[in-house]
Amino acid sequence: MSYLFFSFEGPEGAGKTTIVHMLANYLTEQHVDVIATREPGGIDIAEQIRSVILHPSNERMDARTEALLYAAARRQHLVEKVIPALKNGKVVLCDRFIDSSLAYQGVARGLGIDEILAINTFAIEGWMPTLTIYFDIDPTLGLARIRENDLREVNRLDLEEIAFHERVRNGYMMLLDRFPKRIKKVDAAQPIAKVFEDVQALIEPFLRK
Repeated sequence: MSYLFFSFEGPEGAGKTTIVHMLANYLTEQHVDVIATREPGGIDIAEQIRSVILHPSNERMDARTEALLYAAARRQHLVEKVIPALKNGKVVLCDRFIDSSLAYQGVARGLGIDEILAINTFAIEGWMPTLTIYFDIDPTLGLARIRENDLREVNRLDLEEIAFHERVRNGYMMLLDRFPKRIKKVDAAQPIAKVFEDVQALIEPFLRK
């Protein structure tokens, strides 16, 4: 089955959530049947899991527990929202997907990319994104953006040491090397209009097919 499923990845404060909303509005104006969603979350059960994973008070959470909770939220979100939308011919824009787990838990938490890939391969049953856009930004700049944004939630991951966020970015770089056909990089330090333009350029060829 052919479908258009775009995921958007990046370190904290990369601006991908803003771009996803901009892109959803743009595609709607172009009469594209599109939905925008997020991970963890997007549907009630997954949002409940999100609140557990990201609550600042849950600092004792074990890394493997964290990885399994993300996979569980991903599975429920996929079967309840993403797959039905794709089967109905909708374009799906997802703020984070499997690569977040590979970078954050696989690399930054030190659990291993292959180990986290195995958990998530079981969870998603082959429903991989058509294209993944990675928003690259220096972690220091990304975290500074978060501090300046009063409207954004501050979650447990935001409170990690800078070394953790540097490992996340390194993890994404490893994924770019491992999945070069699926994952494409955008410079997220650019002005938002230029980032949006670069994202459009990556997605348009798929929409024209």
